[in-house]
Amino acid sequence: MLNTLVAKNYSPRTIRNYVQEMRFLFAHYHDVVPGSISQQDIVNYMAFIVRVHGVGREKCHQVAQSCSFYYKHVFPSVFIVPSAFYPRKNHKLPQVFTVEQIQQLLGVITNVKHLMMVSLFYGSGLRMNELKHLKLCDIDSAHYQLKVVMAKGGKERFTLLPKHLLEPLRSYYKSYRPRVYLFEGQVAGKPMHERSIQHFIQTYIRKIDLGGKDYSAHTLRHSFATHLLDGGTDIHTIKELLGHNHLSTTMIYLHLQAKKRAAICSPFDAMMTAHQAVATVQPLQS
Repeated sequence: MLNTLVAKNYSPRTIRNYVQEMRFLFAHYHDVVPGSISQQDIVNYMAFIVRVHGVGREKCHQVAQSCSFYYKHVFPSVFIVPSAFYPRKNHKLPQVFTVEQIQQLLGVITNVKHLMMVSLFYGSGLRMNELKHLKLCDIDSAHYQLKVVMAKGGKERFTLLPKHLLEPLRSYYKSYRPRVYLFEGQVAGKPMHERSIQHFIQTYIRKIDLGGKDYSAHTLRHSFATHLLDGGTDIHTIKELLGHNHLSTTMIYLHLQAKKRAAICSPFDAMMTAHQAVATVQPLQS
C-alpha cells in the first residue's frame, strides 16, 4: 500500500494517514487476513470507533477513504464498495470571526512571529499546512502574491499577499533571519511544528474570550473567504484563492455573509411596515 501511494504521488500526510488507518483496521481484526475482511466488517469497525473512542465524522471519513484506496488499488475486491459506508455529511456552518474580533485578536499578540502568522492566515486564506511550508522563494512581493506549493491535493496556486503586510514581513525577516521557510521552528531550515502553531493561536483566542467555541487557526481562513464575499469579491475568484476543487465547497460562505443577511427584509417586517404606512396615511385623507 505504501509503495502504491508513493508511486501515485500522494502527499506525505495522506500516505501517513492512509497507512495508519489500515494498520488500525487490521489490528482490530488481527485474526482475519485482509482478503477476508468484508464490507460489513468495515462498517462494524467504524461503529466501534464511534461508540468506544467517540471519534467524529472526519475520522470516519478518513477510514472510509483509506479503505477505498486499499480495496481499489492494493487488494481489489468486487465485494467491497467503499462509498456504501462513507459517513453522511454534517451541515454545520463554520465559525467566523467578525472584523472587530480579528482586530482584537491581532491586538493581544505581542510576539512578532506569531503576529505575522496570524495576519497571513487571515490576509491570505492559507491552510495550516500551506502556511507552515511557505518558503521565502514563494513570496512575490512585486505582485503582492504568494505561491502556494504545498496545497491540498498537490495543486499549486497563487493567493493574496496583503500590501500592508509587506513591510512588517521585511522587518520580521531582518529580526529572525529564516533560511528556507518563512516561519521556522527551533531547528533552522525546518518549518515550525503544526501543534506549536495551533497552541499559540488558541492561547490568543482565549485572551479575547472566544476559547472553547470552535474557533481555531482554520477560522481565520473561513473569515478571509467570508469577508471577501462581504466586500463584493465574486465566488469564483474566492474559490481559486482558497484552492477548492469544487465550487460547491466555496458556496458554504454564501450562508455566512453578514451584510447580505442584514439587508434582507423579512416578509413579516415588510407587512408591518406597509401596514404602518397605511395607518399613517389614512387620517390625512379623512
